[in-house]
Amino acid sequence: MNMKRIRRSLLLLMVLSITVFSVIAEETILEWWSWDVQLKARNEAIIKKFEAENPGVKVNLTTLSTSEYWTKIRLLANQKKLPDVFEMSSGYVEEWARDGLLLDLTPYVNTSLNKNDYYMSVFEAGKDIAGQGKYYAFPFALVTTVLFYNMDMFDKAGLAYPNANWTWDDFKNAAKKLTIDKNNDGTIDQWGFWFYGRYAHIEPWIYSNNGELLDRKTMTYSPDANALQAMRFLTDLVLKDKCAPSKKAMSAFRQEDVFPQGIAAMWVDGSWNIDNNRTVADKKMRWGIAEIPRGPKGTREYVNGWPDYFAISPYTKNTELAWKFTKYICGEGLSLDMYMAGKVPTYRKLAESPDFLQKDKMPPNMDILLKQANMPMKSSYSIGWSEWRGYGAAESVGLNGIIDAIIDGDMSFDNGMKTANESINKILKRYYR
Repeated sequence: MNMKRIRRSLLLLMVLSITVFSVIAEETILEWWSWDVQLKARNEAIIKKFEAENPGVKVNLTTLSTSEYWTKIRLLANQKKLPDVFEMSSGYVEEWARDGLLLDLTPYVNTSLNKNDYYMSVFEAGKDIAGQGKYYAFPFALVTTVLFYNMDMFDKAGLAYPNANWTWDDFKNAAKKLTIDKNNDGTIDQWGFWFYGRYAHIEPWIYSNNGELLDRKTMTYSPDANALQAMRFLTDLVLKDKCAPSKKAMSAFRQEDVFPQGIAAMWVDGSWNIDNNRTVADKKMRWGIAEIPRGPKGTREYVNGWPDYFAISPYTKNTELAWKFTKYICGEGLSLDMYMAGKVPTYRKLAESPDFLQKDKMPPNMDILLKQANMPMKSSYSIGWSEWRGYGAAESVGLNGIIDAIIDGDMSFDNGMKTANESINKILKRYYR
């Protein structure tokens, strides 16, 4: 009797083992990499929902800091062992597409995507940045550049708030009136405007004047007359009009804190700074956002903006599933609380919900971002962009460093533009031989 029980137990164990083995064998695993550490818990929640809706699928999430992310994923790219789905930057999408490290999503976008559900202008912006006329990444968010303005300072000065019809002259006149030495001690206590050579401070003005920094046909740095006019207009605000400080004069502040701390009445930067403004600014401070003032040659046909994306590995063994998951984490799987204030979901259902406008918080006119989301977008991204533009660790060099030297009085405008032309084209030549 005992032997029969033992045999039955062994048989049951064998059946269970075979069943478990079969389940494991049939399980499909996707690897997903992200650099957003703050969203790790929410991303894990998305995975649970996706796995529940897709039995037999297991998604492994790897979350790293930005610097560690790019170091490790480049190593995997060299070994052709990229994760199935991974986060991608506008600053690298052209390089990675050129090197065959991103799956061409064009067939999927054209046949498996309800384009009415998304801001397709963002997809087109990503296609333009990749430079091959194809979609190589799926945008889940977009950011634009806006003019931040202090409503309290405008009210005190008796000035109307910036609007879509504002020109450079309107802007400059307001900046001058908002530059104030409050106690007549010869030191400016409130500046009309704040900027330095940073890309999100400069390019918006270039594009608002219908200008270009790069010749995309030859991939050379060749700022046209409109771009040069924009850069001179900006540098003159410091050197001639005296309504904006030099870069070195603001060295005691984080650049993103100058406006919310009330040091300057206006500031142009990326829309994601809405989040920092809400954190740093006094809770009583009233502030808004506006479109970039239009230059003498400007038209309002496009906006300075770019996408945040996820991409799919060209080496994935589960292409269809990777596409399904990517579409999920860029659309229906998301919720608004996963977006930093000022970042616009590419998925219209989220962006156009009343909750996105956050009417109980500053700024009161978040709808401007939705207007921009429907517009064609331009940016200066290219291979080697961070080097020639001067970004991150390279901020003190490149075009950024040159403009800083001009407004700090260390270089004339003409010499700066000559230096930029020579040095930037040497860099681009290395990448576009």
